Amino acid sequence: MLNICGCLVQALPHMTDGVIAAIEATEGGEVHAHKDGRIVITVEDVPGKRASDQIMDLHKIPGVLTVTLTYHHFEDAGDVAAPLTLCHS
Repeated sequence: MLNICGCLVQALPHMTDGVIAAIEATEGGEVHAHKDGRIVITVEDVPGKRASDQIMDLHKIPGVLTVTLTYHHFEDAGDVAAPLTLCHS
C-alpha cells in the first residue's frame, strides 16, 4: 500500500528556513510551497517508516507549531508500477 499525505505545517516565521531544511532532509518528505511560516508539504511511506509516523515526527522539529493533514491518498503499490497507456484518436 502506498500512502501519500499532504500537510500544512505552521512554523514560527523566523525559523521557517530551518523547518524547511529538516523536512527536506527527511526521506519521503517534500516541500512544495511556503509563505509567512506556512509550509505545504507531502509525506510518503518509505521503507521502515510509515507516512503517519513521519507526520508525528514533524511535530518534534524546532519551530514547528502545528501539522495539519489536508489530503490523504493511498493505493495498492502494484497500481503505481503499472505502465501508463496513452490513447491516440
